[in-house]
Amino acid sequence: MRVLFLVHSFNSLAQRLFVELREHGMEVSVEFDINDAVTREAVALFKPDVVLAPFLKRAIPEDVFTAVPCLIVHPGVRGDRGPSALDWAILRREKIWGVTVLQAEAELDAGPVWAWREFAMRPAAKSSLYRNEVTEAAVEAVMEALAMIAIGDFSPERRSRGSDWEVTGVANPPCRQGDRTIDWQRDSTLRVLRKIRSADGSPGLLDEIEGTPFYHYDVHPAEGLTGEAGALIARSGTAVARATRTGAIWIGHLRATDDGALKLPAVRVLGRRAAALPDVPDGYREITYTEAGDVGFLEFVFYNGAMSTDQCLRLRDAYVEALSQPTKVLVLTGGPDTWSNGLHLGVIEAADSPADESLANIEAMDDLCRAIITTTDRLVVSALRGNAGAGGVFLALAADQVWARDGVVLNPHYKDMGNLYGSEYWTYLLPKRVGPQNAERIAAARLPMGVAEAVRLGLVDKALTSDPVALEDDILQEALALAATPGLARRIWDKRMARARDEADKPLAAYRAEEIEKMKRNFYGFDPSYHVARNNFLRKVPKSRTPLTLARHRSTKA
Repeated sequence: MRVLFLVHSFNSLAQRLFVELREHGMEVSVEFDINDAVTREAVALFKPDVVLAPFLKRAIPEDVFTAVPCLIVHPGVRGDRGPSALDWAILRREKIWGVTVLQAEAELDAGPVWAWREFAMRPAAKSSLYRNEVTEAAVEAVMEALAMIAIGDFSPERRSRGSDWEVTGVANPPCRQGDRTIDWQRDSTLRVLRKIRSADGSPGLLDEIEGTPFYHYDVHPAEGLTGEAGALIARSGTAVARATRTGAIWIGHLRATDDGALKLPAVRVLGRRAAALPDVPDGYREITYTEAGDVGFLEFVFYNGAMSTDQCLRLRDAYVEALSQPTKVLVLTGGPDTWSNGLHLGVIEAADSPADESLANIEAMDDLCRAIITTTDRLVVSALRGNAGAGGVFLALAADQVWARDGVVLNPHYKDMGNLYGSEYWTYLLPKRVGPQNAERIAAARLPMGVAEAVRLGLVDKALTSDPVALEDDILQEALALAATPGLARRIWDKRMARARDEADKPLAAYRAEEIEKMKRNFYGFDPSYHVARNNFLRKVPKSRTPLTLARHRSTKA
C-alpha cells in the first residue's frame, strides 16, 4: 500500500506512524501542507492509495479527498470536533478520551468514522498525553483503518446519537486563554495544575507574575509549600514556586510575551526576581538517584529532552557520584516522555553569543558521554522510556547496553538542524555498534527509526514492554537479572580490556577533537545554516518545502 502523509509538521505522532507503516511494508512518503497546489502535485507524483493526515491544521482540498481516500487522525473521541480536543478534555476532567480516524470531507472532523480507540486519562500535561496515550491509540486505529481499506469490504458510516454506537464527543470552539484563566484566590492546586497542563507545549497558559504577563509551562505540585495565593514563594534549581489557595506549584519554564521571546527555564526568565526567592534544595528535582540491590538508577527528567550546559554538567557530576556507590549495574533513565534530544537550543538561542553557548553546550555533552564511555568497573545501561533525538541518541549509545520501550522513536542524526555535524563521540560509538556502512547510511538517511529496526541494526540491545504501567518493573527486573548474571565480573573485565584496546587504536580525545573542529565550522563558519535552522525551529517558522529525505516522491532516488 502506498500512503502519502500530509502534515503541518513532522511531529512525534507523524514520526511514530511513519515508522509503524514502513515496518509493516508500506511505501510511505511525506508532504508538508504548504498550500493546495503543492498537495495536489504530491498526490499526482506519488499516486497514493491513501492520504493520511496525522497532524493537519487546514482542510484537504475537495478535489483531493474525492479522488483518493483521505484519513484524518483526530485526538478526540467519536463525535468530538474542533482544534482543541485534548485541551478541553483536560479542562473538563474527562475520565475516558480517545482517537478517531475519520474520512476527510469539506466540514472539518465531521466525516464518517473508519476506526477509533479509547484510553483512560492521566492527570498529566497535554504534551505527555499526546506523546503516550494519544500516540498509542492512533497507531492502533490507523492500522485498523488501513487494513480495512486494503481488504476493500468496509464502508465507513456517518453515525450520530441514537445510532448503533453512541458518539460521546461534541463540536468545540478553539480553546482560548480566557477559557483557562486562573483565579488564584479560588482555584485549588489541582485546578491550577489542570489549567496550565491543558496548554502545555503550545500555547502555554498566559498569566501575570507581579504585574508582568508570562506563558507558563512544565508544572508540578510543590509539596509542603504554602504562601499568599498567586505569589512567588521559592526557587529550586531552574524552577520557581507559586502559591495557590491550597498549596503551591513548581513552574519549570516560562516565556515572556515580547515578540520573539523563547520558552526558557523559569529562573532564567525571571532573573533577579527569582534570585531573591528562598532556595528549596531538591524541591524541583530533575536528577534523582536510587538503588535496588546491586543496581543503581540515575533518572534525569529534562523538559522536552533538552539539555543545557548546566544540566549536562550537573548530570555528569551526579553520574560520577553514582559511581562512588558499590553497585554492579548502573541504569540511566531519562524522562518518561523523552529520553534526551541533545543540546538545549532555546538556551543557546537566548545567549549573548549563540555560537559560544553552542560550543560550551556540546563540550558539556561530550564530558558527560566521556564519563560514561570510560566507566570500566561496572556495566552501564541506557533505558529509554521516551523518544530520543540527535545527541540524545548518542548519549544513550555511550552505555554498554541500550534498552528501549517498544514504541520509542529514535532520530540518530543531526543534519536536519542546519547540516549540523554532531559530536558526543558519535563517530566512535555508531560504527562500533552497527558497522561503518550502516553508520554512514543511518547518518545520511535522516529518518526516524523504530525500536524493531534499531534492534535489527544493533543500535538497541533489548526491546522492553510498551505498557507504561509495566515498564518500570520491566526495567527493574531486567537490571536485577543483569546484576545477578553468572560471570558478570568477567564481562566487566572484558569491557575494560576492550576499552583499552580501542583507546590504543585511536584515543577518545582524537574523535572528540575531529568532531568539535567540524562543529566549530557550524557554529562560527561562513555558512549560517545551523543558526537559521535553530531560529526557525524554535519560532516554529513554517517550512517552505518538504525535505527530499521525507518527500520520496520528489526525489530522483525514490
